[in-house]
Amino acid sequence: MDQYADRPMDLADATLVALAEERGDRRMLTLDADFHVYRFRGRQRFVTVPAP
Repeated sequence: MDQYADRPMDLADATLVALAEERGDRRMLTLDADFHVYRFRGRQRFVTVPAP
């Protein structure tokens, strides 16, 4: 959450990012546009479904 201090990240988003990193899967089912800003393991974008 500190990494995205300039953009509000709620606990649910932080949990999903942490879980995705733990599982090694960057695919995310979400309608939340913030996942286009968040990075998987700090480098790669999440693959969101449905895509924008």
